[in-house]
Amino acid sequence: MLSLFRRKRHKPPPPPTVGVAEGYLPIESAHSLLAAEHRRQLLDRIWQYTALSHAQFIQLYLNPIHRYAEQVQQLPASETHHHAYLGGMLDHGLELVACSLKLRQSYLLPTGAAPEDQAAQTDAWSAGIAYGALLHDIGKIAVDLLVERQDGRLWHPWQGSLDQPYRFRYLKGRDYHLHGAAAGLLYTQILDRPILDWLSGFPSLWASLLYVLAGQYERAGVLGELVIQADRVSTVQNIGGNPSKALQAPIHSLQHHLISGLRHLVQHELKLNQPGAVGWLTQDALWLVSKTVTDKLRAYLLSQSIEGIPSSNIAVFDELQSHGLVESTPEGKAIWTALVRQGNWQQSFTFLRLQPAMIWGNEDRPEAFSGTVSIAVDDHPVDAPASPPSPKAVSTRSTQSPSQPNSLAMEDADYGLGTLLDMFDLVAPGATNAPSESPLESSNSPAENPGQVFLNWVREGIQSHKLIINDSKAKVHTVNGTVFLVTPGLFQRYAQEFPSVALRTDHESEEWRWVQKQFEKLKVHRKRDDGLNIWTCQVRGPRKKTILKGYLIAEPKLFFELVPPDNPFLKIETN
Repeated sequence: MLSLFRRKRHKPPPPPTVGVAEGYLPIESAHSLLAAEHRRQLLDRIWQYTALSHAQFIQLYLNPIHRYAEQVQQLPASETHHHAYLGGMLDHGLELVACSLKLRQSYLLPTGAAPEDQAAQTDAWSAGIAYGALLHDIGKIAVDLLVERQDGRLWHPWQGSLDQPYRFRYLKGRDYHLHGAAAGLLYTQILDRPILDWLSGFPSLWASLLYVLAGQYERAGVLGELVIQADRVSTVQNIGGNPSKALQAPIHSLQHHLISGLRHLVQHELKLNQPGAVGWLTQDALWLVSKTVTDKLRAYLLSQSIEGIPSSNIAVFDELQSHGLVESTPEGKAIWTALVRQGNWQQSFTFLRLQPAMIWGNEDRPEAFSGTVSIAVDDHPVDAPASPPSPKAVSTRSTQSPSQPNSLAMEDADYGLGTLLDMFDLVAPGATNAPSESPLESSNSPAENPGQVFLNWVREGIQSHKLIINDSKAKVHTVNGTVFLVTPGLFQRYAQEFPSVALRTDHESEEWRWVQKQFEKLKVHRKRDDGLNIWTCQVRGPRKKTILKGYLIAEPKLFFELVPPDNPFLKIETN
């Protein structure tokens, strides 16, 4: 697809006729603001995801984005957290739109509607999701910032776009949750009347979008969840974290429950950064007392009637570590030993160490611990090294008196678009953009080849450790130098993670059988000498014997560059 913004490249407008005083930022047109290379790439990606004509894209996406750019100008998205640099609000909005549309490709909406209704509403739901994402944080410019025109008058965004050079500062003592409700003050300036008239004709979509714009994500259904997930990807990538494995976790997976439980405990129940606490937040890590927090985590998940929770803390540690939810020690262990000091008080603990972005996405996190957390090496505490600051999370520092509005002195952000776009390709396994090429890559898109979608899901699951191999409960094993896919367990798990599969079948409880048939059509499995597809494996453990049935893959490099050793407890029956 030709680049929309290379065809429509506009020269930046001439300097404003009003001189820009020192310490003030000039007003820029939308064309000038969006001319940056990384923003053009994001806009191209957004256009690709919509699959609209040029005229339709301009009407439904580009015009609202232009109005958004003119409104937010070079304001940052936060003071010291994510996108804390000039232009951060615009970057964050574009990233959210691109990522939410990528995620949207895995959904048939509205959920439960007839296929013909879903097809008729495709463009409306895509646009509604994009608008919710774009406007997700726009309330911040109304309630978090004090913006002053060059003539000394205050500017409020409901007055219209800025018309003079400006400077700004963050309000002290602000309510960090208010911006979610403040979008209602502004969204009619971004979405014009024809767009609102059009969206209001789809009651389910309209209700979900209004709930998002009011900050009531718990009532916004799939639309709200997609905006939240997109926000996490944009935020975490910008501040230098990498919780992509947790973000990829399906809604019913154990790792999803573990990280959700930890977020709940840390944000609502655990004391931090004080004597008697069970957690300490430093600049580069969140340290949680291992036994106490894991006991509380298991108890909380059990109280929520969640099944499959490991019965021992050791098993929980293994799960957290294997899915990348906690950081490993230099020796590869999940548990750290460290000494906490504050003033005259000090105490040694065993810890789980997490990236703070795992717990706080867009939410403002507590102040960092004023004392120290020192890692014990050979029984001697050593000050924990602070992570080098990410160039994408540029801190803000006032150059003027804090009592005066000011433009923030910020370094140029090293914009990591390649990393972000790579993450877009990770967050939605099974979406319409095919992953890296394989010997069996179909010329059709995965949406047209559901067997290939399943195969991609298995490969990505193995590589990201979402699917374990050669374990007593694993659904994937290595046998006879190749890969063994357990049926029906593996296909049932896939059907559970993607409820939309049910729309492709005629009978309830047949989802996994339909997936299995689509997989067989790929002909990537070995057949038995008698022409049948399913092989039997004898499982001989230390105390019991059983059998597993499944498929043998003809080319194991579909899943592994280097095939792991065979599971010693499995043997293929050849009769």
